[in-house]
Amino acid sequence: MLPCLLFSACSGLRYIPANEKLYTGSKVKINYPEKPRNAAALQSELEGVIRPKPNASFLGLRPKLYFWHLGVGKTKGLGKFLADKLGEPPVLLSQVKIAATRGLMTNRLQNRGYFHAAVTHEVKSDEKTAQVNYTATTGTVYKIKEVNFPAGDSAVLVAIRGTQAGSLLKVGDPYNLDVLTQERVRIDASLKNQGFYYFTPDILLFAVDSTLHNQVTVDVQVKAAAPARALRPYWLNNVKLNTNFVLTDTIRRQPILFQKYQYFPDERMFRARAITKAVFLTPDSLFRQRRRDQTLSRLMSLGTFRFVEIRFNPAAAGDSAGRARLDADVRMTQLKKKSLRAELQLVNKTNDFTGPGLNVSFRNRSALRGAEQLIITGTAAYEIQTRAPANNESRSNSGAISTDFGINAQLIVPRLISPNLPLLDVKLPNSDFQPRTTFGAGVRYVTRTGYFSTANFSLNYGYSWKTKITNEQELRPIDVTYSAFSSEPAFDEVLAAKQFLRTAFQQQFILGSSYRYTYNQQLLEQRRQQIFFQGRLEFSGNVANALNGLSTKREGSEYYTIAGQRFAQYSKLDLELREYYRISPNPNSGNRIVGRLQVGIGLPYGNSAGGTLPYLRQYGIGGPNSVRAYAAREVGPGIYHPSGSSINNYYDQVGDLRLEGNVEYRQDLFPYVKGAVFMDAGNIWLVNEDPSRPGGKFNSSTFLKQLAVGAGAGIRIDVQFFVIRFDYAIPLRAPYGTPESTTGRLNLAIGYPF
Repeated sequence: MLPCLLFSACSGLRYIPANEKLYTGSKVKINYPEKPRNAAALQSELEGVIRPKPNASFLGLRPKLYFWHLGVGKTKGLGKFLADKLGEPPVLLSQVKIAATRGLMTNRLQNRGYFHAAVTHEVKSDEKTAQVNYTATTGTVYKIKEVNFPAGDSAVLVAIRGTQAGSLLKVGDPYNLDVLTQERVRIDASLKNQGFYYFTPDILLFAVDSTLHNQVTVDVQVKAAAPARALRPYWLNNVKLNTNFVLTDTIRRQPILFQKYQYFPDERMFRARAITKAVFLTPDSLFRQRRRDQTLSRLMSLGTFRFVEIRFNPAAAGDSAGRARLDADVRMTQLKKKSLRAELQLVNKTNDFTGPGLNVSFRNRSALRGAEQLIITGTAAYEIQTRAPANNESRSNSGAISTDFGINAQLIVPRLISPNLPLLDVKLPNSDFQPRTTFGAGVRYVTRTGYFSTANFSLNYGYSWKTKITNEQELRPIDVTYSAFSSEPAFDEVLAAKQFLRTAFQQQFILGSSYRYTYNQQLLEQRRQQIFFQGRLEFSGNVANALNGLSTKREGSEYYTIAGQRFAQYSKLDLELREYYRISPNPNSGNRIVGRLQVGIGLPYGNSAGGTLPYLRQYGIGGPNSVRAYAAREVGPGIYHPSGSSINNYYDQVGDLRLEGNVEYRQDLFPYVKGAVFMDAGNIWLVNEDPSRPGGKFNSSTFLKQLAVGAGAGIRIDVQFFVIRFDYAIPLRAPYGTPESTTGRLNLAIGYPF
């Protein structure tokens, strides 16, 4: 008896008023003479006009109706609270506007070219519930027989006819109101780039003749009542550039005249030349909306302005040729020129080193009065390893002390400092994004007390540019690193026992050059499927090796040097592919399936023949952004499994090759809270055999069997600008077979793993 009462309460049927029925939803059936290609889309569109929506149910239960009933007749108390938070009133059959819904469905069908469509309905009732089913009979779809653009020799009619080649209206296509709307927007955009500043899409009309047998003719027309100013092109007259605009600014100042621009207020902050390079609105040129949008984007991407606004007003008079003119006022509100930021952190690394850290950053947003950004960053950290890495208690690293000090300087110049290249105009006149030239220098000093210390000096010079919102490229012709190393007796024993470590940690130059290409669809938020691809190619030591080879020939195990120091020679290729697929058609939904594949190949040769990549360039696997069931650099290379209690165990699990794959399902749980389940797999390998790391060399016939595999679940606190991630993962497989321990690992991290 009790289960029956509970079912009756949770089904919600006992709360339906007398002589009423609970509306449980509708079904839509469409009868076509010939099923079209967009049948699924049309089905969804007709279902989308049905109102109201029925009460939510699961397996016949409607608990929201039960909670709603708890608050009936109450103004306060627990019942009222539960009703407001968890309940919803019943949706009754009497509330369903059947005639209006049929009318909306008929209208949607006519908009798709089914001019003789008819919609009927049927109500299917039970004792307490009712369902309304609709049947649409489409008839034959009308197709476009011909499209006529306007005749005439006026400027606007000539411009409209000039867009005909790109028309979305195609003879033989079904009539579709949405396509007509898109055609108006397309023509308007084209005219906006031909000077017609005041033209708008609603000035256009489409006269459709449907009296033909299942065919229509479409005539593109201009409204007779269109304002005169919308029908003529405009040219730019005065272009004012105010680089220090504020709302309270009422002072009238004489501008600086530079290349026909009126430049305000002066050049103490920005040289006029630097700003005009990012402005594509030229005095005495035809107004083009494309150039207006490009100017806004370029000025904002300088990184020196908080707001940029462009206002156009008709000039007092036209020019001698009778052309209408516009005055343009470009208003730029500056960010603070100089800023200083300090961050005190508690560092907790994946290798269990914990301690305080300090980051101090100074920024000058116009260091040389050309919107060049100078960024100087200093870092300091003092860390103690609190315990041995998880699942490897034999590693007696606990108590190791690490100190880290560094300073890095970067000058970002908002242009490409280079002569024109055969395949690239360095001014990028058609790009919305400001190209950059970057100069960088830095030094970092790291010590492991009682073991070793390293000092890394870096110097780089490169370019970055974007031709589209989804494409970015970076070229670094110069990327030089010098690594200085000194060790204590305790670490000397390790180096003596393992040749590869001695090679990896030796003092050497890395004379690198690199190219990176990124394709990123994540910026296209409306897409359900988004692709991210990044490829990076790096070379080091080739030029130096060739120049040395012209004057000196190596013999045996000899190597070339620069200033008495050996330099590394290698080639390195990194590929990363990600796919994001949103389960829901709602662009705001966070329910996604996400996958990532990473491939890395590093080949030492020439001056590094028989060895490995420099330690700074080697790959590692594990940690919160990799195979999360293992600690950072706890996996590989190959089936190599370190044992014992020497200090080197953390350092020798690196390699020259990497293969890693991840798949993750992300689900919205509550506001700002998301959940995930995931699986990771990957490993690293060596190019050359290393006797001290048996099983570490890559073998094409066995590498897939050597992947470490882990799986787990996580919670993410996502407040849009900040993400805290808790991922718990357990190892399912180790490269050498069954994991020594199946104890899980909790990963705390900032941001998503990919």
